[in-house]
Amino acid sequence: MSELRPSICVFCGSRAGLSPAYAGAARDLGQMFAARDWRLVYGAGDIGIMGEVARKAQGAGAQVFGVIPTHLMQLEAGKRDLSTLVVTETMHERKKVMFTNSDAIVVLPGGAGTLDEFFEVLTWRQIGLHEKPIFLLNTEGFWDPLVALVEHVIAQGFAAPSLREFFVVVETVEALEGALGAVV
Repeated sequence: MSELRPSICVFCGSRAGLSPAYAGAARDLGQMFAARDWRLVYGAGDIGIMGEVARKAQGAGAQVFGVIPTHLMQLEAGKRDLSTLVVTETMHERKKVMFTNSDAIVVLPGGAGTLDEFFEVLTWRQIGLHEKPIFLLNTEGFWDPLVALVEHVIAQGFAAPSLREFFVVVETVEALEGALGAVV
């Protein structure tokens, strides 16, 4: 755990998605971070639900630690007014800095980049590189197909059943708050 306050890494979409519930959950998460005095560690963008969680957390008084590669500063509208902003050279370095500076990982709805981030930290957990808790915030059942895929991978013998134990699926921000509060 961090010295001053728990730091939670949030991986999520740089787009809003089709359901307004995704942005709503992101804002609720940002508010919860501030209320709990938890530091948000995220991808430093000001667009999509990534921007929603950061703006709400920052506006409510939370510390916000953003990490963005140089090539995405324009594309993701890099937020320069954060408590801490780290600009990296590569996407891999971005993920590493975010992971290193967090005590737990929360994955909100998102696209290919979010899937990449989830599978990287899941793989690192599977091979014993960390024991940080990983949570999928399953807003409106968004992650149900992913959970089914993981179950299929296990059923087909490509992973041990323990793979499913390395992440927790929560349906609401309130459930996430309780689950995170128990481990950070």
